[in-house]
Amino acid sequence: MAVGVFNERGYDGTSMAELARALGVTKSAIYYHVPGKEQLLARALDRALDGLFAMVADPRAASGAAIDRLEWVLRQSVRILVERLPYVTLLLRVRGNSVTEQAALERRREFDRFVSHLVKEAAAEGSIRADVDPALVTRLLFGAVNSITEWYQPSRGASADDLAETLLTIIFDGLRSPRG
Repeated sequence: MAVGVFNERGYDGTSMAELARALGVTKSAIYYHVPGKEQLLARALDRALDGLFAMVADPRAASGAAIDRLEWVLRQSVRILVERLPYVTLLLRVRGNSVTEQAALERRREFDRFVSHLVKEAAAEGSIRADVDPALVTRLLFGAVNSITEWYQPSRGASADDLAETLLTIIFDGLRSPRG
């Protein structure tokens, strides 16, 4: 519930009183569980990031052809985004205004480096074009994935698998080299 208030009002624009009202409890009840709203922010951001890093730790992200691993990571990223939509939305809105936000941004950069490495490997294998900057490809891939937070509405019926399949078709049919 706190993540919904953060997404609606912004972290900086949300007071503990507003959180208590939204949760239907007193401020002291919140303080009983956490020292302050920054810890609520940290828990929410970790919920998004922990999903990504669990995926990175999965053997399917570490073995096999780089293109297959990259496709798997993108597919799972869409699934995580859909399953944890409010948390990922919040993650994508942080700007580094606090220690917690800075830590979340560093973890995001670590994830980006992982994906960029997969892109480099896929290019070295000849599965995708080698003439494009892997960091730029990574930003474009996750720009497409992350844009889902802005328009996706679960009530409209598109599943995470449907979204991932469409995204992968669009991306890789245009990105694969003729040999790939």
